[in-house]
Amino acid sequence: MSAATAEQTPTAEKTRLYGVCDYYDAESLLTEDERRVLGRLREFLDREAQPLLAEYWERGEFPQQLAQPLVDLDLMEPAELSGPRADGSPARGIYQGFRIFELARTDASLATWYTAQAGLFRTAIRVGASADQQTEWMPKVIDFSLKGVFSLTEPDSGSDIAGGLSTTARREGDTLVLDGAKRWIGGAATADVLAVFARDVTDGQVKAFLVDREADGVTLEKIHGKTALRMMQNAHITLDGVRVHESMRLHNVNSFRDVAAMLRAMRSDVAWIATGIQAGAFEAALRYVTERRQFGRPLGSFQLVQEKLARMLGNVTSSLSLVVRLTEQQAKGIYRDQDSALAKMQTSLLMRETVALAREVAGGNGITLESDVARFHADAEAVYSYEGTHEINALIVGRALTGESAFTR
Repeated sequence: MSAATAEQTPTAEKTRLYGVCDYYDAESLLTEDERRVLGRLREFLDREAQPLLAEYWERGEFPQQLAQPLVDLDLMEPAELSGPRADGSPARGIYQGFRIFELARTDASLATWYTAQAGLFRTAIRVGASADQQTEWMPKVIDFSLKGVFSLTEPDSGSDIAGGLSTTARREGDTLVLDGAKRWIGGAATADVLAVFARDVTDGQVKAFLVDREADGVTLEKIHGKTALRMMQNAHITLDGVRVHESMRLHNVNSFRDVAAMLRAMRSDVAWIATGIQAGAFEAALRYVTERRQFGRPLGSFQLVQEKLARMLGNVTSSLSLVVRLTEQQAKGIYRDQDSALAKMQTSLLMRETVALAREVAGGNGITLESDVARFHADAEAVYSYEGTHEINALIVGRALTGESAFTR
C-alpha cells in the first residue's frame, strides 16, 4: 500500500463523550478509565436528572432525590482511578475538571451543588486543616459522610471580603465564640457543618471554624426570589454567640492570605462550570435549530443562524482550551492568583455571550424552560458574579501585569 493510500484510509474512531462541543478533542487527554467514570455520570444525568430540571427550576427547589444517587456514583475519588495512586494523591485535575464540565453542561445548580462539597469544602479542609485534622476529616469529605459548605461571603461584604469581613471570633479558653452573619451560602440547609471564616478579635486575623449546622445560635434562612440558580438552595446564616471548640478550628488558616490560597484553587472550578454552561447552551441551541423549521426550511440552514452557532462554538472551544491549560499548569504545582482569575474572568465573559446567542437563535421559545436554553441563560448570571466578579478578577490580572494594585482602600 502506498503512503498516499494509507493516508486516505479511514481509521476507526472511538466514541467521544463530548463530540461537537469539544471541537479540538480535549477529551483525548482523559484516560479510558476516566472516560468510563464520566460516561457513567452522563448516563445518570440523562436518565435521572434531565427529566426533572425544568420542573424543579421553576419551583425553586433542589431535587433531593438526586443527591444520594449522585454521591453513590463515587465521582470524587472513583475506585477505578485509585489503583495507580499508591501515594493517596487525588484524582487527576483534568478528570476533576471534566467532571465539573459534565455536570454544568446538564445544569449549573447540579454543578454548583456538587462542587460545594468536592471543590469548596474539600479545598477548605485540604488547604486549611492540619495533617491530623485531614487524616480524620478528608475520608469523610470524600464519601460525603461529612457534608460541609464554604461560608465566607457576608451580607455587606462580597468583593471587599478581605478587609470587610466582620464576623468575629472571641476566645474563651479552649472555646471560640462566633458572632456575625453569612450570605449566599449554597447547600447550607443540608450540610453537617459550616466552614465559617471569622476575624479573631485578639489579633485581627481571619481564622476558620467547622460549625455544626444545628449548634445553638445558628439560624439559617432560605434566600427567596432568585432569578438564577433557582434549584440551588442559598442561605442567609446568622451566628449569635455560637460556641466552637478549638479542635474544630482549621489550624492552617491564620490570616486572609491562607483564605486567598483556597480561592486561588477554587476559581478554576468555577471557570470549568462557566465552560460547561456554554457547552450545554450551545448543544441545546444546536438541537433546536436542527429540529425547528421556518419558511419551509430548517432554522439551522439560515446564514445568520449558522454565524451565531459558529461564534458559540468558538467561545466554547476557547474556554475549554483555557481551562484545560490552567488545569495542566496546576497539575505541575503552579498556582497563581492571576492565572485562575484570568480563566474565571474570560470564561464567564464568553459564557454571557454564548448563552445570549443560544437564547437568540431559539427565538421566543428561548425564554421557556422547555428548550433548556432559558435555564442556561438565567443561571449564567449567577456564575458570572460568584467566586469573584468580572471586575475583581480583572484587577487581579491587572495587578500582575503592571505591578500596581488598583484596588481601592
